[in-house]
Amino acid sequence: MALESRITQEEIKKEPEKPIDREKTCPLLLRVFTTNNGRHHRADEFARGNVPSSELQIYTWMDATLKELTSLVKEVYPEARKKGTHFSFAIVFPDPRGKAYRLKDIGTTISGRKGADDSMTLQSQRFQIGDYLDIAITPPNRAPPLNTRMRPF
Repeated sequence: MALESRITQEEIKKEPEKPIDREKTCPLLLRVFTTNNGRHHRADEFARGNVPSSELQIYTWMDATLKELTSLVKEVYPEARKKGTHFSFAIVFPDPRGKAYRLKDIGTTISGRKGADDSMTLQSQRFQIGDYLDIAITPPNRAPPLNTRMRPF
C-alpha cells in the first residue's frame, strides 16, 4: 500500500516561519543558475559533480523572498530589468534514492508587477542548505513557456 502526503501547498505556505535576525544570523551561500530562454536547466546538467556555467553566488538567508532574489538577479543582468520579464524559480536537490538531481518548481515573479509568489521564502519551500536554485528568465517579448506555473487553466 502506497503512502502519500496529505499536506497541501497551502498548508506549507501557512506554517509559521521563525523570524531570522539578519544581524545575528550568518548568511548562507546560495548557488543560483540562470537561463534566459525561459526553460530550466535539465536535471542531468547537475549530475556527477557538474554544474551549468551560468552560476551566480548570492549570500542570503532562509527567509529571502522570491521578489528579493529577483532584485538581486536583476542587479547582475540588466536585460532582466525590463518590465514584464518572467522569473521562474526551481529548487535543484539531490534525489535521495540515487545519484541524480531533481528540480522542484517553487514559484514565479514578474518584473514590474506584483504576484502571488513574491513573498514566498526559501524556508517555506523546504529549501535546504546545499541545494541549488535554478531561475528560468523569460524576456517580456516572449510568452512564458507552457510548463511554468503561469499557464492558463
